[in-house]
Amino acid sequence: MDRYVSLNKFNTFGLNVTASFYCTITDASEIFELIKESVFKNERKLILGGGSNVLFLDDFYNGLVIHIENKGKTLLRETAHNVYFRVAAGESWSDFVDEMVQCGYGGVENLSFIPGTVGAAPIQNIGAYGTELKDIFYQLTAIDLITGEKVFFNKEECEFGYRTSVFKTRLRDRYLITHVDFKLNKHPEININYAALNQFLYNKGIVNPTVKDISNAVIEIRKSKLPDPSVLGNAGSFFKNPVIHNLLFQNLQQEFPDIIGHKESNDFTKISAAWLIEKTNWKGKRVGNAGFHDKQALVLVNHGNATGRELFHVAMLAKQAVIENFSIELDMEVNIA
Repeated sequence: MDRYVSLNKFNTFGLNVTASFYCTITDASEIFELIKESVFKNERKLILGGGSNVLFLDDFYNGLVIHIENKGKTLLRETAHNVYFRVAAGESWSDFVDEMVQCGYGGVENLSFIPGTVGAAPIQNIGAYGTELKDIFYQLTAIDLITGEKVFFNKEECEFGYRTSVFKTRLRDRYLITHVDFKLNKHPEININYAALNQFLYNKGIVNPTVKDISNAVIEIRKSKLPDPSVLGNAGSFFKNPVIHNLLFQNLQQEFPDIIGHKESNDFTKISAAWLIEKTNWKGKRVGNAGFHDKQALVLVNHGNATGRELFHVAMLAKQAVIENFSIELDMEVNIA
C-alpha cells in the first residue's frame, strides 16, 4: 500500500492526478488480504484497469485506487467447434485479441485495437464494428468486496446492455473482477455487417476475409480516426450513440438526409453521436486545452494541460448543444471519478 501516488500514467487522458492510497494487485489471492486492511474498509475505492475509460475530475483522488495487474491465459476446454479460454483481468485486451486472431479463433476480431484490460471489458460491454463483448462472453470470476466471497457470473447475470452491464449500474463498485472466460469459434463466422468495415474490405479487394483480414481492417480504420493517447490524451468515444424512436429518426431524416443511423429494433434506431456533435460544430473545436478531435467528433481530447474539470465542461457544452439542436440527450460512455 503506497501513499500519494501519481496516476498520470494510469489514465489515458494524461491528467496529473494523485491518489491518497494506491495498491497493485498482481494475484487474485492478494485481494483477500487487502479486504482485511483498515484502509480498504474506511476509504473510498476505485478499481482501475488500463485507465482508458475514466475521467478524473480533480487533481487529487481522496481514496484507495486498486490497480489490477494479474496476468495469465488458460485454455479451459475444447470442442469440435469452440475453445474456452480463461483470461486474467489485468491482461491487455488488445494483446489477448491479437493472440486469438493469430490462432485463427473467431469472435474477437472486430474488437481489435481497443485499449484497456480484459477485466474492464465486461463492465463496459465493449463493442465495435457490429460486435460486442457479450457475443463471445461465457462467464467471469469476481470477488465480493463486502463479504470477500468468490462469485461466478454467467452472461444473463451480467445484464449486458449497450456499453453497460450490472457492474456499471446496480452492482457498481461491489465486485472486483479477477478473470473472464470466453467462448471462441474454431470455424469463424465472419461479421462484416458494419458498413464502414464492409466498405474498407471492398476498397481493398478482399472478397472472402479471414479473421486476420478483419482484425487488420479494424486496426487500420481505428488508427485513421482515433488519436494515440500517448500523443494526445483521450479515452476514445466519450459519449454513447443514442437510441431513439423510429418516428423521431424519420423526422430527422427529412430535415437531415445525411444523418447516420442503424436499425436497433422494430421501434428504435441507433444514431451516430459523432454526427450529432459534428452538426453542432463541435468537431475539432477546443476551449483552452480541451476539445473534440478534428477527425473523430466523438473523442474528447486533452490538448496539453487541461484539467479534468475543463474536459468535463467542454463535454457538457457539446451535450447541451445537441439537446438544443436535436432534443436528444447524450449519455457518457466514460466513467467519472
